Amino acid sequence: MCGIIGIAGRHEVEWIRRMNDAIFHRGPDDQGVYQSPDQQVSLAMRRLSILDIEGGHQPMGDPSGKVWVVFNGEIFNAPELRERLEAQGRRFRTKNSDTEVLLQLYLEKGSDLLNDLNGMFAFVIHDQRKNLLFGARDRMGIKPLYYWNQGGRLAIASELKSLLQLPFVSRDPDPQSLFHYMTLLYVPDQASILQGVFRVPPGYSFSYDLDKHTLRLEQYWQLQCVPIERRREEEWADVLRAELRAAVKRWTLSDVPIACSLSGGLDSSALVGLLVEQGFGHVKTYSLGFEGEGEAGFDETDLARQVARRWQTEHHEIMLKPEVLLNDLLSMVWFLDEPYGGGLPSWYVYREMSKDVKVALTGTGGDELFGNYGKFRPFEEDSVLGAAVSFRHRHQVGADIGAKLASSLSGLTNCFPASFPWLGKGRLLSKLPQLLGEPFGRNYYANFAYLSDEQKRQFVLARSGGRVQDTASYLQEVYDASGAPDLRSGLAAVDFRTQLAEEFLFMTDRFSMAHSLEARVPFLDHQLVELVFQIPSAMRTKANDPKYLFRRAVADLLPSDIMTAPKRGFVIPIELWLRRELRPLTERLLAPKRLSKQGIFRKEFYTNFVQPHLNGTANYTWQVWAAVMYQLWHEVFIERSSTSAPTYSWKDLC
Repeated sequence: MCGIIGIAGRHEVEWIRRMNDAIFHRGPDDQGVYQSPDQQVSLAMRRLSILDIEGGHQPMGDPSGKVWVVFNGEIFNAPELRERLEAQGRRFRTKNSDTEVLLQLYLEKGSDLLNDLNGMFAFVIHDQRKNLLFGARDRMGIKPLYYWNQGGRLAIASELKSLLQLPFVSRDPDPQSLFHYMTLLYVPDQASILQGVFRVPPGYSFSYDLDKHTLRLEQYWQLQCVPIERRREEEWADVLRAELRAAVKRWTLSDVPIACSLSGGLDSSALVGLLVEQGFGHVKTYSLGFEGEGEAGFDETDLARQVARRWQTEHHEIMLKPEVLLNDLLSMVWFLDEPYGGGLPSWYVYREMSKDVKVALTGTGGDELFGNYGKFRPFEEDSVLGAAVSFRHRHQVGADIGAKLASSLSGLTNCFPASFPWLGKGRLLSKLPQLLGEPFGRNYYANFAYLSDEQKRQFVLARSGGRVQDTASYLQEVYDASGAPDLRSGLAAVDFRTQLAEEFLFMTDRFSMAHSLEARVPFLDHQLVELVFQIPSAMRTKANDPKYLFRRAVADLLPSDIMTAPKRGFVIPIELWLRRELRPLTERLLAPKRLSKQGIFRKEFYTNFVQPHLNGTANYTWQVWAAVMYQLWHEVFIERSSTSAPTYSWKDLC
């Protein structure tokens, strides 16, 4: 695990040093720099040594010195790939470096190597023979990769802050990214928060022609939802359990100790059980709790303790107080790189874990595999609606026919109200237009839970105008491109491309690497993911139990309280803290005078959202929190143009 950077085109060696120093936290164990003979390409890395501690130095070149690689991540099927390559005549110089496996596989197969890799990765290869750069990001987007490409130069980095060390990368915020952020609480898709800086999307590779200075992106993997109907439910549960076990075993490949983040939820609890039942040695687990007034509802430490007792783990608990988070808030903003309006507790779990180990397993991805937090429920409140949705998907019914179907059902309820009481207008007809007469994107949960496009244009953002695409339209494009056969699978495909990759995995990578800790997500092993989406959606998840089949597959591993506990988000008590400890900071950052001078948010945002929330007359937790976190990001990266972590505190901003 490490951080990687690269520049193609005219550049100074000092730029490489500054870019690499900016990501020291990603790899404090080692570093290295490669420069091509013509001095037009430089690659560098910071290394956190996990596999082949002595022999895995990077950048790594082939025996001819013509092909060089920098690599961030882990290839979990590297032992099998190495054995196969050796049988084909390839000779290895390292003991068990997965970086060398990646390099040798490229020499053997070129860009086709990606289909063989199981793991989490971002890498860049300079092939002097072909005068090109080739690289890729893993299927799920676990590992990040940013790029800037203008005027015959290409710059690449694991983190945005590395690119900001370069004199030619501007700090102009991207209006489109801000527009999406205020609905989603994260920046989705390929664009970053800064104009001109982009991300390689999950499941994509890139190639850069060093002669023509042209960059080409190509998708090599997409989530496919192709259900296999012939298996019974109990068979699927057995198959799922076997693949869960195999994924966890693969993702424990390491030459250093491993520990588990244990939230007390179903996913992380099952992960601990899957790990211990396979005979994995002494397991350490880490949980976070809250002990302030009114914060008990956010605390799951009791459930985590039950799991720890069941599997006799060495258990650690961290109790978080508001003042501790406030003192760390600006550090979080710095390490996140981009605005993020979600929860922050993982910072403390990873910080504590990093004192003992270099590798952490987490349950991230379990929700997206099974039920997406029940996001499909509002679309399926009635059985006739479910049938209509299924009919539209199966027969590719358009919105015009869908509207007619809605009209017909309306007539049906008028004619036969006594015979079909479950077809009452109040429930069914309020939902039908959302699926059959209106775009999916307008009805995605975030447009109701946070801010709709109309609200952003009218009440929140000062300069959105007509220059940016509606977030609903963007989500619709992602949904349509999924090709999913049913609504539940379509929602999952949207979240895999958006929230999972650029919120949850984004936060997991930044917060773990901020503490020089490698976070692994076995539930996102691509073989497991592909298997899960072969299971018919109505079998893998139920309306009253989104994780139905998963729960059945791992039931014997879990205490009974875990099996019946309601789903809770792993977040801090932001609603309470905004009104108490965070209030002075909120009032300063979102004051009407500041907003008016800044020209990003409407000054009325304070009176319409901030003031009612602070006074307790309305609950605008996430709208206010998203704005606060954006303003903190803007203060650090734009107003102060920081090139290193802040040395000032939140109190200085108040």
